[in-house]
Amino acid sequence: MARLPRFILPGQPQHVILRGNNRTEIFCAEADYRFYFDKLRLACEKHGCDIHAYVLMTNHVHLLITPHEEQSLSKALQMLGRYYVQFFNHCYRRTGTLWEGRYKATLIDTETYLLTCMRYIELNPVRAGMVAHPSEYRWSSYGYNAWGQTDNLVTPHPEYLRLGRTDEECRSAYQQLFEYPISEECINAIREATNKAWVLGNDRFKQSIQEKLKRRVEPAAKGGDRRSEQFKIDRV
Repeated sequence: MARLPRFILPGQPQHVILRGNNRTEIFCAEADYRFYFDKLRLACEKHGCDIHAYVLMTNHVHLLITPHEEQSLSKALQMLGRYYVQFFNHCYRRTGTLWEGRYKATLIDTETYLLTCMRYIELNPVRAGMVAHPSEYRWSSYGYNAWGQTDNLVTPHPEYLRLGRTDEECRSAYQQLFEYPISEECINAIREATNKAWVLGNDRFKQSIQEKLKRRVEPAAKGGDRRSEQFKIDRV
């Protein structure tokens, strides 16, 4: 069965996950993180992508990224993948694939989910039990978004900039968001939409994307309401 094309809408953020093959490590030393970081920045600059949040875990990567052209995201990740696989295989004297397959991605409703998705990404090391607070993890965008640390990979999204009138106000408001946990329902919604490549947003947003791209943007409802007249008609 042919795979459906990804949901791509220039200017609309995507949550992207790239995993190591069989969940094996893709970062083994500090030099690996630095090389990946540098090549990701170059690939995004060359192909027109803005990164708003990221985390580099030991065996996978999360990105919140806005492509500015239809092919921007795929070209940037292809370029990054070629560079990094060659580097990693050379360093560790290995051959063959490094990635699990196609990257996972979901189109994000900025008003409803962008800031939540940023927190979801930067809280990954906390959920994994690696640190107690996202500020303790070195390889994520939290230091930039919450503390203003230098990070030439991150481009603030307009939704983030609405948090305050100044950079300091934005950072302070962003820090406060981490005082409240993300609900399990929301975490599950982000995971399911990303892993199954559906659109992540409210009903109005999904309807808008469906009309623009002429494609179904979420799974079809299962079963029916057995008490409804329409269900009875459909059964005839």
